[in-house]
Amino acid sequence: MQLSLWLALVGAGVLISFTPGAGAINTMNNSLNSGFRRSIWGIFGQQVALIVHVIVVALGVGVLVAGSPVLFNIIRYAGAAYLVFLGIRLFLHRPDPDRDLAVPLTREPAWSMFRRGLWVNMLNPKALVFFLAFMPQFIRPDEPLIPQYVVLTITVVLIDIVVMWLFFAAAAKSFQRFTNTARGQKVLNRTFGSLFIAVAVMLAVIH
Repeated sequence: MQLSLWLALVGAGVLISFTPGAGAINTMNNSLNSGFRRSIWGIFGQQVALIVHVIVVALGVGVLVAGSPVLFNIIRYAGAAYLVFLGIRLFLHRPDPDRDLAVPLTREPAWSMFRRGLWVNMLNPKALVFFLAFMPQFIRPDEPLIPQYVVLTITVVLIDIVVMWLFFAAAAKSFQRFTNTARGQKVLNRTFGSLFIAVAVMLAVIH
């Protein structure tokens, strides 16, 4: 991949990663509840889903999904339902009024955060449609395809990790003082629960 084309890819990747969505909400929620460092596990899960999307599009399956309204809607509504489930779970989560302020954060298992991050991104068929429109701009069919897809995938994944961890997860740290009180926990849980549900509605309604 030519340097000028790669720089254009970097610029596009940065803009895409900074666009708020379910992944950013999930990352901020993980950072608040499990800590900045441990939030990386959820981000890793999101990146695995992203890699799967790239592979699916590269193999041509993405065209099938985008061209089949039934299949597209099944994935779309499944993704919306999963985000609603996450939102309701946060709404129903009871704050711990006796939590030790010296240890303000819970320790959700890394695998749990990884799995949730994976499904948050995986159940988003619009990512497939997006990559169908995005990837061809940076792939030259007259050059070997596999090296180009590898460079594209590594670049997009690394950019997304940096933005998710050093921007969204870091930004959530400023709200951690609210996790030290039951009222603050309740407000944050309902805020992020509402955001998950709002994104679910957008995913289900906007075509």
